[in-house]
Amino acid sequence: MDPLRSLTRSRVASMIDHTLLKPEATTNDVDALISEAQELGVLAICVSPSMLPVKAEGLVVATVAGFPSGKHQSLVKGVEARMAVEAGAVEVDMVIDVGRALAGDFDAVLQDILIVREAVGMKTVLKVIIESAALPDEAVVRVCEVARTAGADFVKTSTGFHPAGGATVHAIELMAQTVGGQLGIKASGGIRTAEAAQAMIAAGATRLGLSSSRGVLDGFAD
Repeated sequence: MDPLRSLTRSRVASMIDHTLLKPEATTNDVDALISEAQELGVLAICVSPSMLPVKAEGLVVATVAGFPSGKHQSLVKGVEARMAVEAGAVEVDMVIDVGRALAGDFDAVLQDILIVREAVGMKTVLKVIIESAALPDEAVVRVCEVARTAGADFVKTSTGFHPAGGATVHAIELMAQTVGGQLGIKASGGIRTAEAAQAMIAAGATRLGLSSSRGVLDGFAD
């Protein structure tokens, strides 16, 4: 059977990080996000580190580091990530310095990821946001390889805040060809329909970062 034919609402929900990273988000907004996540039966919530700790029974708690620009000192990213873990996060999505990748300085990208990896420990799930829409294919491949070398658990397409755009099927395919089966692959940024989510999963995504989770899930049958 075609595995995509078995994409039920509950199966897709089990792949979703229900996300709220808007700078204007309030505590009430986060509480509403958690309630909606619990109602929808998604895997995780992803909120800004300043909103932690949270009470999110039955949900994985994820956060971000160096978000959204990635232009933070690596040690600052590491401290931010460690503080978030101490406040209850079990997954951290860190942003690389995209400019370093564009310049071909992949040693700097490696060190950046390694510092955050060391800061959060091996029990924390580390996702590396590569901002794929801003990178040429060759750099996407190299950053994915570097993330694997650094001990990341996932590579992730996008912050959702970059003007170059968010997740694309092409980027997911490229990432899957490079590290599929070795690292998880998170598609994030601009996924607002069931059709878009299905296309990302077909291309190799194993996790979805969504702010429109309800609308996406409503397109799948139970």
